[in-house]
Amino acid sequence: METAKGVWDFFQNEILGMAWLNRLIGSGLDSLGLDGGRLGGSIRFFIYDLIKIMVLLGVLIFVISYIQSYFPPERTRKILSRFHGIAANIIAALLGTVTPFCSCSSIPLFMGFTSAGLPIGVTFSFLISSPMVDLGSLVLLMSIFGWKVAVVYVILGLIIAVAGGTLIERLHLEDQVEEFIRNAKAADTLQQDLHFRERAGYAVEKVCETAKKVFPYVLIGVGIGAVIHNCIPEEFIVNILGDNNPFGVIIAAIAGIPMYADIFGTIPIAEALLSKGALLGVVLSFMMAVTTLSLPSVIMLRKAVKPKLLGIFISVCTIGIIIVGYFFNLIQGYII
Repeated sequence: METAKGVWDFFQNEILGMAWLNRLIGSGLDSLGLDGGRLGGSIRFFIYDLIKIMVLLGVLIFVISYIQSYFPPERTRKILSRFHGIAANIIAALLGTVTPFCSCSSIPLFMGFTSAGLPIGVTFSFLISSPMVDLGSLVLLMSIFGWKVAVVYVILGLIIAVAGGTLIERLHLEDQVEEFIRNAKAADTLQQDLHFRERAGYAVEKVCETAKKVFPYVLIGVGIGAVIHNCIPEEFIVNILGDNNPFGVIIAAIAGIPMYADIFGTIPIAEALLSKGALLGVVLSFMMAVTTLSLPSVIMLRKAVKPKLLGIFISVCTIGIIIVGYFFNLIQGYII
């Protein structure tokens, strides 16, 4: 048992967490006389997190895109059409975990599935789960917060997706989808069988495309994280987002909505906030709000659905995120 734990700790700290890189950067800065003080700490945090996130990003996108090559939109639609009721919502939420990383990328697929006649609740389960929960978030959260936090985060994210889609389905809001979406016909395209080299080429292309798109957000996120980690007093963070403020989760969820980023851009901010004394539920609520309810994605979604349905979608996601945040606050001592 101790051997297995040692192997797992090594994998989590040295492989996923890349602790060796942190030590290497620290040694380099120390040799330059920059490892001490706030400036050195900020530089160390910035370089370490930027390299770590981009390396993990490349590996994860390659693996996820390779898996995704087996699930083109038409095949995904056919899989979903075989299921009914809550089973369909569960499958849709699970399929959302192997789709693109940001909410804006998921909305065109949502439109296509709706046009193809899939139940509205099923398409919303997919839409919620796709940006909020993916294989990338599982691995990245594991590298920062440990496997318990990562697993619980993914499970609760899937529960929000399934519950939200089921509720929207029960409200019978089909007439709240814009007419041009309901009347459109999805193209019945078939995905030809691809060989390993073709799938690998597709995955490499996705790595380059996604890395180019998310790099500015990662850069900004790591920069903000470095400032929080070394320049903002711990007392300030604790007073706003710690035990002293029972509304910290609500503040974090609302603050995250106007922003636009994905899991890779929010991770370094969450890491810095947690190290300064913010509660776990607060930082995870912030991450969920940013990735699921970013302002650009809400604007895009408004073109496909009417205000009533958009309002219900935002309300369901926001309430679910806040509940998850308070739940994580309650169990923080058991999973970290």
